[in-house]
Amino acid sequence: MSTNLRFIPLAALSLCGLLAAVPASAEMKIGVVNFQKLMEEAPQVKSAMQALQNEFGPRQRELVTMQNDLKSRQEKLEKEAAVMAEADRIKAEKVLRDEQREFSRKGGEFQDDLSTRKNEEIGKVQRYLVQEVQTYSSAQGYDLVLVESLYTKPSLDITAQILDILKTRPATLPASSAKPGAAPAKPPGSK
Repeated sequence: MSTNLRFIPLAALSLCGLLAAVPASAEMKIGVVNFQKLMEEAPQVKSAMQALQNEFGPRQRELVTMQNDLKSRQEKLEKEAAVMAEADRIKAEKVLRDEQREFSRKGGEFQDDLSTRKNEEIGKVQRYLVQEVQTYSSAQGYDLVLVESLYTKPSLDITAQILDILKTRPATLPASSAKPGAAPAKPPGSK
């Protein structure tokens, strides 16, 4: 069972308890955010992924070049092996094996480094998006904002409004998160 499916009963139970605690005369303002859509469409996410591509692109190109070189040298060795002296062939095979090991090592390091940096950047972006949702929700007077649901009335979905605000923000993330008490986000067109 996925984590999201295990979370649904807990969220429903929490929502029922919250709704029971609110006096019958008070109306709750509830919103729902499709966080996956924010992660797919927010300019800050795209900017972070492009920055990773810029950071790791040169190493990736180096590995592709190294791989192509090894492949062509392997093919050349296979063609010439029959006419080479045995000592030369053994030496060439050993050099090629050593370089293939080096390529595998570099490739593994590249994948590890890329994965680590990608996770760091995604974490930063997620924290930023949560902060923006909280700021918007507070400014708009929401009592409860849920992250996704099985069904949401379109009138409760505030994802588009959050995306509109994110599009007005710089595409690159600020060096550090905004301080508590910063001016709340206002929807486009409001005064």
